Amino acid sequence: MSQEPPKLTIGERQARFDLDVVASYIEPRAKVLDVGCGDGLLLEKLAGEKQVDGRGVELSQRGVNECVARGLSVIQGDADTDLVFYPDRGFDYVILSQTLQATKNPKAVLEHLLRIGDKVIVSIPNFGYWPNRVGLAFKGQMPVNRHLPYSWYDTPNIHFCTIRDFVKLCDEVGAKVESAAALNGSGQEIGLSMPWWFWNFFGQQAVFMLRR
Repeated sequence: MSQEPPKLTIGERQARFDLDVVASYIEPRAKVLDVGCGDGLLLEKLAGEKQVDGRGVELSQRGVNECVARGLSVIQGDADTDLVFYPDRGFDYVILSQTLQATKNPKAVLEHLLRIGDKVIVSIPNFGYWPNRVGLAFKGQMPVNRHLPYSWYDTPNIHFCTIRDFVKLCDEVGAKVESAAALNGSGQEIGLSMPWWFWNFFGQQAVFMLRR
């Protein structure tokens, strides 16, 4: 199994600005699968605000326990190995929030998500964000900050990608970007009219809604 990520602090949870964007893409009463659902915060939000039929898959037993305590339907599983067991078009939406970079084979995982869901919502941290570039250029060290709080030796992130890298991956697997948003370090959306390079430099994270 993949490495179990360290537990997030309260401050790190509050920095999950992407969850509001993800929730805005979901239609009410949809059938939703949240892969790598963590403590169930997003599933709980969707159940309360959108009355979705939500299911979750989470690697860590701690996360599963927290989800069950919230009254959510979540099982323990690994995105790298267990998505193969889900049927084609089994869900209206499949969500992978801040998890793709922690999988062993991101391309295979994304292809499974596109097979399982009518629409796929993926949020990623952008390792091309300008403070990360500046820190690497001038300090010569992998960045450690509020958004990337782990040192290189204990991080759950094993595939570092940028917004442009992800867009290229979408092209490779034949995924169409239906909606997208880039968020700066304060959680504010960057203008839709801006080109990819601008998002790639000033976006701390991004959310994409994809379909085949």
